[in-house]
Amino acid sequence: MANVIAIANQKGGVGKTTTAINLAGALAERGMRVLCIDMDAQANLTVGLGINLTNVERSMANVIGAPNARLKDIILASNTPGIDVAPATLDLASTEVDLLSTIGREYALSEVIDEWAQGHYDYVLIDCPPTLGLLTINGLVAANGVIIPVQTQYYALKGLTALVKVIATIRSKLNRNLRVLGLLPTFYDSRTVLGRGMLDEMREHGENHVFDTIIRTAVKLGEAPLTGQPITAYATASDAANNFRELAREVIALG
Repeated sequence: MANVIAIANQKGGVGKTTTAINLAGALAERGMRVLCIDMDAQANLTVGLGINLTNVERSMANVIGAPNARLKDIILASNTPGIDVAPATLDLASTEVDLLSTIGREYALSEVIDEWAQGHYDYVLIDCPPTLGLLTINGLVAANGVIIPVQTQYYALKGLTALVKVIATIRSKLNRNLRVLGLLPTFYDSRTVLGRGMLDEMREHGENHVFDTIIRTAVKLGEAPLTGQPITAYATASDAANNFRELAREVIALG
């Protein structure tokens, strides 16, 4: 059975898509078969893994909430061996609105991740949109684990409480198998007092595990999506690539 992990935070710009793409790259590098599901209408994960949106005929918008739709019919191979993509398009925004009137709307994604997907992949990574809307809830209901990227800045950490409450509610009412794998510090700059202080505060925040891996600010990390590759392929010897290899090791160890 695949390990299904949602990558979620209602705040934008904290590194959700960066985490999904590069964790997928590090897992694939270890011989894992990885499916990346893009649940964000902005489609940054889709493009960041080398998929040309003009060539996308069917996307997650076509399978979420659609009767008899199959996930395997929309999956595309990325530029990186071992990584497949369930792409997103702008149509996903209207799909979220349509789901509001659907019975069992919170389970639309979990029903799509069928036995074929569960058996074909080692990991399924769900890149959630930067909201606490229905698409993010679907991602959390479908997953057995969630990684929360948290930018080491004041406002990013301040908004964490709301997400943790939503996850607790989903765990109690919709998905008892969901667990927080950890908070992932992102865009960390050790040269700043703020960065160091926010990292310390994050580690003291509640009961949630904080990954030992820290994703530091790096130019090459920003360049990699332009090539349609994870950092592990684009700049394989870089510190940033090694950061995500460390994260992959932690994720595998967590089971």
